[in-house]
Amino acid sequence: MSTSHTPEAAAAKPRYIDIGINLTDPIYTGLYHGTQRHPDDLLGVLKRSQEAGCQKLIVTGSDLKESERAVELSAAHPGFVYNTVGVHPCSCLQFTSHSPSPAHLLDSLKELAISAKEAGNCVAFGEIGLDYDRLTLCPKDVQLEYFAKQLDIAIEVRLPLFLHSRAAHEDFKQLLNERLEKLPKRGVVHSFTGSEEEMLELVDMGFDIGINGCSMKTAENVEVVKKVPLDRIQLETDGPWCEIRASHASTAYLKEFKPAAEWKSVKKEKWVEGAMVKGRNEPCEIGRVAWAVAGMKGISVEELTEKAWANTIKMFGLGEK
Repeated sequence: MSTSHTPEAAAAKPRYIDIGINLTDPIYTGLYHGTQRHPDDLLGVLKRSQEAGCQKLIVTGSDLKESERAVELSAAHPGFVYNTVGVHPCSCLQFTSHSPSPAHLLDSLKELAISAKEAGNCVAFGEIGLDYDRLTLCPKDVQLEYFAKQLDIAIEVRLPLFLHSRAAHEDFKQLLNERLEKLPKRGVVHSFTGSEEEMLELVDMGFDIGINGCSMKTAENVEVVKKVPLDRIQLETDGPWCEIRASHASTAYLKEFKPAAEWKSVKKEKWVEGAMVKGRNEPCEIGRVAWAVAGMKGISVEELTEKAWANTIKMFGLGEK
């Protein structure tokens, strides 16, 4: 392991891009399951992310309403917050129930993506894909139909992809392969939890791999992360979910972790301004993701984060050359 992978090295505060953060979730405004538990502290979340070294955030759009909200957040924080537009596979029943028609929802997504891209803040089409682990939320046939139709929109609006795949690799790969040459920048398969073989197939197809806490839960996950090529890795928190927990295999790599900044953490019922909320993941935690990944790969945090930065900028632009 590199000698620069030490607690002292963290003081340099590496720069991060959180490529997957769900800032449209009501939990960041203090709303939990329909009940207001504490004041809106989204601005505090953004402030902490910057203090931790996050220079750019990509807010995930998971349906039309949340995509519209993500666009609004980007407009309110230009040069810092960017967004994706799309409908998550688990939400694809929204197409079948949409009034006046599924085609109208597809058109609305397309129009939003085009306008937000022209404004400089929509950088990817997604979160789209397949999730066969949660077919109770949306049947397989509906997921397949609207993944394909959203892929075609992404090609038309010329945006890279922000992708989701769970227990659906073969169908996922087939639909992507059918359109591969029409996707010059490909995209990123975010929150990756698949096998080494699946990861390498996606990398060979030209896709990047997004790593967060859920990508490093088990010893098997860790072995996969070790094999992700450095020029194909991107970093994310996927907050408010996917935090690194004490039971995860990745915690073995965090024994010497020292954050760039520290904040009090309280239960939501005891919220105070400036504090993190226990159980709610935030982009300021991306340093833990980076530290764990660097440890797994036996390199410095600086080397990892600079490579991840370059990979993300190459794919999504984010106002950088």
